[in-house]
Amino acid sequence: MRKLIIQFIDTFYFLFKRIMPLKTFRYAFCGGSNLVFDTILYFVFYNFIFAKQNIDLYFVVLSPHIAALFFVFPITFVTGFLLNRFITFQDSNLPWNVQFFRYFLVGMGAILISYISMKLLVDYLKWYPTPSRLITIIFTVVYAYILQSKFSFRVQKKSAIKITDSLKPL
Repeated sequence: MRKLIIQFIDTFYFLFKRIMPLKTFRYAFCGGSNLVFDTILYFVFYNFIFAKQNIDLYFVVLSPHIAALFFVFPITFVTGFLLNRFITFQDSNLPWNVQFFRYFLVGMGAILISYISMKLLVDYLKWYPTPSRLITIIFTVVYAYILQSKFSFRVQKKSAIKITDSLKPL
């Protein structure tokens, strides 16, 4: 399955070969696909599942645009991790649980950025929720790409141990 997805993605790379490296293209393609998935889910949750009504969770009441944000996040978090791990950053040699934990930390930062942005755009500036979500995603994509490539899925360099130092006489 991985090979088929990579072959499909790479067929479009010739269009962007001169302007970006393959890894960046794969990240953009996977991220763009996950973004479309996120936006569709957000729209469905906001308009149909929550029906633009406040959600009472008995311990807190969430506005529908914030509830949709929090309910969609776990779904697209998992799909994003799998796409990044197996398609974009497959050269990372960190264990999967380390990658997942770091991806989770980056995701928590992204959800915080999203929450603050949505509160600002929808609640204070009175913009529509779906376009506000798209604007918010621009900020989170830049943040996430930098941290995922440099932190979550980085390639760990193997450290060379000097054997000669340990064999020196005392």
